[in-house]
Amino acid sequence: MLPTPRKFTLVAGSAEGDTTLTAFDKALLAAGIGNLNLLRVSSILPPGAEYMDALDIPPGSLTPTAYGSVASDVPGERIAAAIGVGIVSGSFGVIMEFGGKCSREEAERMIEKMIHEALAVRNAVPDKVLIKSTEHVVQKIGCAFAGAALWY
Repeated sequence: MLPTPRKFTLVAGSAEGDTTLTAFDKALLAAGIGNLNLLRVSSILPPGAEYMDALDIPPGSLTPTAYGSVASDVPGERIAAAIGVGIVSGSFGVIMEFGGKCSREEAERMIEKMIHEALAVRNAVPDKVLIKSTEHVVQKIGCAFAGAALWY
């Protein structure tokens, strides 16, 4: 069993690239998480995890991350990604992620709705909701990324 992360940081970024993969890589860099090895995880925030504004992790670290992303090669298309956490005092929380062909505001509304639904099914309501998002208008090949990095 891996140790339970004690900190989390919300990140978001978007970028253009010559390929879908390089657009994704540049979006990770824009989000400040591009030099880490992301381990994609599902959507539970560990109990007592502390929110940190910035990551303090050495490059190459294995970093559990819940994330949403979207890429497009349609010039002029608006894409957005958002990440959010619903925190329940004295308990674990939920992380919701989204990436789609929409505005930043629409992505944030979707995250808010998903947080409340995920906690309602657990008979809980959030004491606090944090959301981070990004929006991008595609020029050639674009990517929007938003994630919750869980760390130690």
